Amino acid sequence: MNRCDNCGEREAVIHLTQIVNNTVTTLHLCEQCAAEKGVDTEAEVAKYPLGDFLASLGEGVTLETEAGTPAACPSCGATLRDFRQTGRLGCAECYVTFAGPLRDLLRRLHGTTQHEGERYRGTAGAAGAAGGEAPAALGERKERLRRAVAAEDFEEAARLRDAIRGLE
Repeated sequence: MNRCDNCGEREAVIHLTQIVNNTVTTLHLCEQCAAEKGVDTEAEVAKYPLGDFLASLGEGVTLETEAGTPAACPSCGATLRDFRQTGRLGCAECYVTFAGPLRDLLRRLHGTTQHEGERYRGTAGAAGAAGGEAPAALGERKERLRRAVAAEDFEEAARLRDAIRGLE
């Protein structure tokens, strides 16, 4: 158990490391001494860091209602102000209700509203392959591909291969 470097009485719970001119200095402080020195303690850390991030997203950028966007979600009553403060939407309907402002937010954060990374490949127990096709149907196509290769029907095999890749 480290003792506070400042008072020497209480347990140090805040550990500050400072590097000045290649010299490393570490200071171990109890919560009370850290507060006296102006260091934010855990009690002062933001409860909703995403909300703080959204609030700091460029001064002058607002998520408040825009023309055609309801003031509150008809399902749960959440508002864009609630989202901005907490970083959380109230229900699934909020995504539809606030689609416009959320799309603008995604565009500012990511530069686009279309996902351009790798496609999510869910677990085998997921509801189904992309496009709503059941895993059994995907397996059936793979079996047809195997038979087409065995029969040397390479045109059909290529078509099936491309269809399977699209589903996976």
